[in-house]
Amino acid sequence: MTVAEATPDLEQGARDDRAFLGHPKGLGYLGFTEGCERFSYYSMQTLLTLYMVNYLLVPGRMENVIGLEWLRVHVYDGLQGQPLASAIFGTYTALVYGTPIIGGIIADKWLGRNRTLILGGILMALGHFLMAIESAFVLALFSLLLGVGAFKGNIATQVGALYGPNDLRRAMAFQIFYIFINVSVILGPLVSGTLGQKVGWHYGFGCAGVVMVLGLIIYLSGRRYLAPEERPVRGEPERAREPLTRSDWVCVAYLLVLIPVLAIALLTNQEIFNAYLVWGDQQFNLQFMSFTMPSSWLITLDATLSFSMLVAVAAFWKWWSLKRREPDEISKMIIGSVFTMAGGLCLFMAALTQPEGGKIGLFWPFMFHLFNSIGFAHILPISLALFSKISPKQITATVIGLYYLSFFIANAVVGYVGGLYSSLPTTTFWLLHVGSAAFGLVAFIVFKLVIGKRMTSGPAEQAAALS
Repeated sequence: MTVAEATPDLEQGARDDRAFLGHPKGLGYLGFTEGCERFSYYSMQTLLTLYMVNYLLVPGRMENVIGLEWLRVHVYDGLQGQPLASAIFGTYTALVYGTPIIGGIIADKWLGRNRTLILGGILMALGHFLMAIESAFVLALFSLLLGVGAFKGNIATQVGALYGPNDLRRAMAFQIFYIFINVSVILGPLVSGTLGQKVGWHYGFGCAGVVMVLGLIIYLSGRRYLAPEERPVRGEPERAREPLTRSDWVCVAYLLVLIPVLAIALLTNQEIFNAYLVWGDQQFNLQFMSFTMPSSWLITLDATLSFSMLVAVAAFWKWWSLKRREPDEISKMIIGSVFTMAGGLCLFMAALTQPEGGKIGLFWPFMFHLFNSIGFAHILPISLALFSKISPKQITATVIGLYYLSFFIANAVVGYVGGLYSSLPTTTFWLLHVGSAAFGLVAFIVFKLVIGKRMTSGPAEQAAALS
């Protein structure tokens, strides 16, 4: 974020704008744009592992994919089948959350948020359309990685730029933002997943590309309602941004400490698109009378509950705040970790109670999605709001990019841990995920006890604490 975006005039203007559900009108355009991008992304992520396991990574097809054999031999140590699919999934989804750092730097130093985001949207649409060509699979993943990197951090930064530093609507804005995301995750697997599994894999990927183009059109039509930006002046950095203070750097250091903790706490949630989906495809009873539900609809179930719980959790804390003091961000993340642990234990019970030679009913999976969604509502939007609130305004886009390192680490670990699904007892496999949530719980508690006040205070209080 540039200096122009941190001026008092802009902050006052954002506070006065309540045209969209009590929030700035720009939030609506950003929400719909992000919704289209997330529709396309989660369509891709839902289909990716199933596509590889059930179609692409089989003899007679995988040999035709340009560059895949080289990656299999030199990067993935000769893996085959489901472990190879898990490894590719982990690499792709990890890099998806690593490239926003580069996108944030490009936006902060050269192109600005708007142009970087538009470039990212174009690359993402291209990547989705390339997924319809089997031989271009690796190239499609590369294009998608570059596109998400340019797009992801910069749209979240524009949400934060609509509000002043002490505007209490900020956390609610990110919860609304996540509601748009979750509506898209409901529709993406339902539409693209059904097309991919029932009609043809490439129809699902093509649908994702069309929706991404629609998102770009929405963004371009609403640019006048977004916070203005002052692009950095090349060769004159002193005019482009203010220097960071000591308290700014300490805030960044605190946020960096949170990144690996969030990564481990997110492990169960990120596994949903990998080994969990393969497990459900193979072992869940998805038969309803004469209709077999596509396993991709499990993601729609998860997204539906996530959406519902985001609304319910936001309404609950709104009601709570009318009578009592609302917990701070770290406290809410502690609560979320408890529910995430409960969700993992539901998967353990599903595996433990599976009848010999039979399929798993949907009771325990449903309870997993319910508890995990409550945990999601307390961790992901709250942590993103915290990073947006605490980060120095001169480098907000870069810090938001750093936030996504937690997903980078989580998905890299998921790629490895997911490969253990084929070799470990299923009960043991899910207990590993319960342990990761327990680690997050303990770490958040320690974090709150040690430096929680500095994380949740304003710049003046942080500076006083450091003196």
